[in-house]
Amino acid sequence: MSLSHEERRETILAQLGTEGKVQVHALAVSFNVSTETIRRDLDRLEKEGKLRKVYGGAVLARSEQTEPAFIKRSRMHSGEKQMIGKLAASLIHDGETILLDNGTTTIEIMKQLKDRSDVTVITNSVPILNLALKEFKGKIIFTGGEVNAKFQAATGPMVYELLDQFKVNKAFISAGGISMSDGITDFHPEEAGVSRKMMQRAEEAILVADHSKFGVTTFAKICSIEDISMIITDASCPQEWLDTLQRLDVEVLTGKSPKRRKNQ
Repeated sequence: MSLSHEERRETILAQLGTEGKVQVHALAVSFNVSTETIRRDLDRLEKEGKLRKVYGGAVLARSEQTEPAFIKRSRMHSGEKQMIGKLAASLIHDGETILLDNGTTTIEIMKQLKDRSDVTVITNSVPILNLALKEFKGKIIFTGGEVNAKFQAATGPMVYELLDQFKVNKAFISAGGISMSDGITDFHPEEAGVSRKMMQRAEEAILVADHSKFGVTTFAKICSIEDISMIITDASCPQEWLDTLQRLDVEVLTGKSPKRRKNQ
């Protein structure tokens, strides 16, 4: 029996979220409906802004390429980001040095570390630096370099030169989007470059991202999903993504995940 429009809609969106594209003829065969029916489904989803039709099928609609201001972003999914920050901080052991890139989720990690005098934090983020100067009892190292007022972060060659001087335990990386077809992306090449360099200088690269980032592609690629050691997200992460990441052998921690043991 053929699926209803709503059932087809959810399946199409799930496939787009993990694969980034769908083909009309393949969907018609899978759903046992005509290609005209599939094209009507894609027309409706395009009008909703969920996808963009291309020859023979459709691809995931790209997100807006203008990143919201830091303060506005910090208010979006704030509860999920706070939970992710707590879970990420629980993985940081005494005596470790960590890297935090510039993001509204990584700043939540910094908030959880304020009483950790035995932790060293290296960051290129001005908001994280300002917070650390007020509350953090550990050691804070700012990467320096040219500070971009729009990003509120240091970027460029001087940041890379300083990061090359360190080898750290963990790098916590934020992202604008996560897509199977395009990998982990950010809005700005400058910030993507810093995140990529931080990953290179860490024993573990850990992505912190709430559920709204999955199935989204932004402008500048940071890395492939397989380059990440672990992803920390919230309990609303779509199940199809959790299944896909498991097949890729990428460890995922969510709000309902048990805390990872030290020897793991």
